[in-house]
Amino acid sequence: MDVIEKFGNRVSSQALKDPEKARRMLLAGYRLQEKKLQFLPDRELPSSGQYVARVVMKNIIQSLSEPENAAMVSIFVPGELVMAAGLTPYSVEAMSCFMAGTKCEQTFLRKTEEEGFPETMCSYHRVFLGAALTGILPKPNCMIYTNLACDGNMMTFPYLKDKFECPGFYIDVPYEKNRESVLYVADQLRKLKRFLEETTDRRISEETVRSAVDNSRKAAANYKKQLALRCAHDPVTSLTNELYALFMCHLMAGSETAVTYTEKLLRDVRMSPRGDGLSVIWMHIMPFLQEPVKDIFNYSKKMHIRACDFIADGFQEMHAEDPYEAMAEKMVYCIYNGSVKQRIEEAERLARITESDGAVLFAHWGCKGTIGASSLIKQSLEKTGLPTMILDGDGCNPANTSDGQVSTRLQAFVEMLEKGKEEKHA
Repeated sequence: MDVIEKFGNRVSSQALKDPEKARRMLLAGYRLQEKKLQFLPDRELPSSGQYVARVVMKNIIQSLSEPENAAMVSIFVPGELVMAAGLTPYSVEAMSCFMAGTKCEQTFLRKTEEEGFPETMCSYHRVFLGAALTGILPKPNCMIYTNLACDGNMMTFPYLKDKFECPGFYIDVPYEKNRESVLYVADQLRKLKRFLEETTDRRISEETVRSAVDNSRKAAANYKKQLALRCAHDPVTSLTNELYALFMCHLMAGSETAVTYTEKLLRDVRMSPRGDGLSVIWMHIMPFLQEPVKDIFNYSKKMHIRACDFIADGFQEMHAEDPYEAMAEKMVYCIYNGSVKQRIEEAERLARITESDGAVLFAHWGCKGTIGASSLIKQSLEKTGLPTMILDGDGCNPANTSDGQVSTRLQAFVEMLEKGKEEKHA
C-alpha cells in the first residue's frame, strides 16, 4: 500500500466519523502537494504543464478552505461570469477527480448507493454527491448549473441545492443551434450576472464582464495558433496534464490565468520537436487513473495526444461582439449540445489539422450521450480513413474497468496504427 492509498484510507474512515476533521486532513495533504508542485515540479512536463498543475491545485484548496467565496458549478457554466464575480469555481468534476486521485472515492461511491442513487449514474457526480452527503464538502456561496451535455447535473445540483439550502441558478440551453437560442441563453446570462451580484453582495461592472470575455478571446486565439503547429511539434504531456486544460477553457475561462496558460502552451509547442511514433486525437474526458492508459500515453515519446475535442471546443472562437451573446454562443454551439454530427465534424477537423494517425473515443461510465453515439462516431471517422478506437472505462472510478482488458485492446489498437503507418509509407 503506497502513501497516497494510506492517506486516502484515513480520509475515508474519518469522513464517516468526523467530516470536518477529514476535510482538514484533505486540505493538509493538498497544501503539501501545492508546495511540492511549487518547489519540486514535474520536470518531465513543459512550463505550461507545471504552471497549470499549480493553478488547479490552488483552486481545489480555495474551494475547500474558502467555500463562502466559491460557486459550485457544472463544467459548461461560463467561467467568465464566475471570474468577473471574483468567485472560485467549485467544480463537481474537478473535485471528484481529486478525490479519486487521493484514493478515497470508494467510500463516497458507497454512500450514494446507500442513499439510493443509481449505479448507472456518472461516477464524477456519484463521488461528489457521496462526499457532500458525508459532510466533507463545505456549503458553497451559490450553485450554477446547466443542462448541457451531462444529465447528472439535473440530479446532483437540485439535490444539493436543497441539502445545502443555498441559492442556485439554472441555465437552460436549447437543443437547436440558431440565433434565437443564442439570444435566449444570453438573456439568462444577464440574469446570472444579477444573481451573482445579489449572492456576493458585490457589483459586477459591464467592463469587468467584457474584460473576462476578451481574455477568453485571447486564450482561444493562442490555442488556435498552437493547434496549427501540432502536426510538427509534440510536447511531452500526461493524461492529468491534458485534463487540467479543461480548467483553463471552462472553469477558469475569462481569467488572466487562462491567457497565461495558453501563452505558455503556445511557447512550449513551438519549442518542441516532432515526436517519433504515433499520434492521436482524443475525444471526451481522460481516464487519468487507469494504469494501462497511463502506461501508453503518460510522458510518451512514441504515442502523442495532439488534440482533445473537449478542450478544443472549450477554446472555440466567440464571434458575437456583445459579451453575453459571445458566452451564449459558446454554450449553444458546444459540440456536446444537439446532434452528434458536430462532434464527428470536430474530430475530423482536429485530425486533419494535426495530421494524427488515429482517434480514441473514451466512453465514460454513465455518460449516456457518448456511449449511445460512440458507434456512429467510430463508423463516420473510419469512413474518412481515420482509425478509431472506442475505449470503454470510468474516468473517476478505475475499479469499474478491467485493466487487463483495457491493456489488451489498447495494445491491439497501437499495433494496428503502426501497421497502417508502415503501409502508408511503404
